[in-house]
Amino acid sequence: MEDEVTAPSASESVQCPVCSKPFKPSAINRHLDRCLRDDDNRRPTTADDEEEEGGGGPPFKKSRFVSPSLEPVGTTNGPTAAASSSSTSTSTVFSMFHSRKSKASAHSEPPPSSPAAVGRGAKRHAPDDAPLAGTEPEPTRSSGGPPPPPPSRTCLLTSDKPLAEKLRPKTLEEYFGQSKVVGEHTLLRSLLDSQEVPSLILWGPPGCGKTTLAHIIASNSKQKGTVRFVSLSATSANTSEVREVIKQAQNEIRLFKRRTILFIDEIHRFNKSQQDTFLPHVECGTVTLIGATTENPSFQVNSALLSRCRVLVLEKLSVEAMSSILQRAVAFLGVQVLGDGEQAKEEDPPGDGSQPQVYIEQRALDTIAHLCDGDARAGLNGLQLAVQARVGMVRPGQTCPPQRVVVQEKHVKEGLQRSHILYDKAGEEHFNCISALHKSMRGSHENASLYWLGRMLEGGEDPLYVARRLVRFASEDVGLADPLALPQAVSAYQACHFIGMPECEVILAQCAVYLARAPKSVEVYKAYCNVKASLRNHKGPLPSVPLHLRNASTKLMKELGYAKGYKYNPAFSSPAEQEYLPEELRGVDFFTWTPSE
Repeated sequence: MEDEVTAPSASESVQCPVCSKPFKPSAINRHLDRCLRDDDNRRPTTADDEEEEGGGGPPFKKSRFVSPSLEPVGTTNGPTAAASSSSTSTSTVFSMFHSRKSKASAHSEPPPSSPAAVGRGAKRHAPDDAPLAGTEPEPTRSSGGPPPPPPSRTCLLTSDKPLAEKLRPKTLEEYFGQSKVVGEHTLLRSLLDSQEVPSLILWGPPGCGKTTLAHIIASNSKQKGTVRFVSLSATSANTSEVREVIKQAQNEIRLFKRRTILFIDEIHRFNKSQQDTFLPHVECGTVTLIGATTENPSFQVNSALLSRCRVLVLEKLSVEAMSSILQRAVAFLGVQVLGDGEQAKEEDPPGDGSQPQVYIEQRALDTIAHLCDGDARAGLNGLQLAVQARVGMVRPGQTCPPQRVVVQEKHVKEGLQRSHILYDKAGEEHFNCISALHKSMRGSHENASLYWLGRMLEGGEDPLYVARRLVRFASEDVGLADPLALPQAVSAYQACHFIGMPECEVILAQCAVYLARAPKSVEVYKAYCNVKASLRNHKGPLPSVPLHLRNASTKLMKELGYAKGYKYNPAFSSPAEQEYLPEELRGVDFFTWTPSE
């Protein structure tokens, strides 16, 4: 007689692979025997069944499962099953049927509402065979049913994937802002149309579309079916991974005549020896290399590799291009745009009940386009952040939640303030800005001098570096035209050293304006450059120091004629006439001399 057992919780249940109903792990074997026997009694007996049952072995009935991936389920008599159930651990039974749960549900019998299920249910009398209270078999989705509904705005805004990644263009028609590179009648566009892609180095600031362009190029090339695309990042990949990809590319060419496009993001992070790995394979065509970098390839990419690739310069996205990208984004999110002075109309359809209808002012979009500094990634993620912040203010527990939410310009400015400037202290922008500052002061343009100084300091430049450059400028470009310029610059350097940023920014600004307004003279700078040129271009050994100019610090030196004939100028009422240059340079004036002489 079976022991009466209390109904387990749903978390301890096991689903029957035949009828998809949950039972206790200790009762699943016994129930499965009866379930299969009942099902077998309802279908005609075949010759295969009679042949199996007539054998000398234990009785075995074939399962009605037809899928080749699912093995038949064997059944035994009731007492045997009961003994087996008591000797088998609960965890083993659970894992066995839990792993086949998804496969068996596709072949399960009709739901309990069907007549067949009712008939089976009438024969089940044991307490362990009764379905668990409060549980229902999970409905099986039919492959022929309607497609799943599109993701709601909540899914789009709360997804782990950033909006910039979800909206990454797939075709050149969706690619904005780089018409000089991939526009109509450009060289690259012609090569893409002809399915011929050379090795490329894509150079541009962050968010301008380097990675997207590489994926579009790969997608266009795959249309012929003779190209595979492999993407690596130099920040995480190493040389062994690159060699493995190249080895696979060689096999692809040899076996399938298929080329490989290898995209290396941040290629400047590879050192020169690592970049040399690509050289022979790019030259012989084993791989088509597409590298993306934010640094100047002239400094960061091996010159030998650079000569084998074509450099494409991608520029910052214009405000117009950013506006087009943002318009596409709001359409994707289902956000309606309000023009200047326009309000959300009452007849506009409200939200779906769970989420309000979201509007955004055109001025807010324009603000994002200006604040993102030509970075599409920053602009799209900023838009997502602004909309998320406004929608998040609608609490689920509110009794009367608003049906309409408007994202205004002030909301965008609160969450998308320009907190950084595109500036790399070790990259090209560093040298570009200091060059612009130097040349603006040389041109006596104090307004531009202040601007470039601000660009550097707000970008995070070391103020002492700027101060050192001002000291150099005071001597090189102002020189003797204003002898006070050099003490002014040195004082500025010392003040920056004493107090640091941000207080020292005004000190640097004062010095920069002083130097810009000061009279300029490069007389000393040019004369010294002539001296260096004379030393470099001198033929033969350099001339020795004249004896009368040498210092006679010992008796032997005096006996050798050191300092003999030297005229001590303070001892004369007028300048003493004597020669100070070597014999070979007598008569040379470095203030007027030119290297050609």
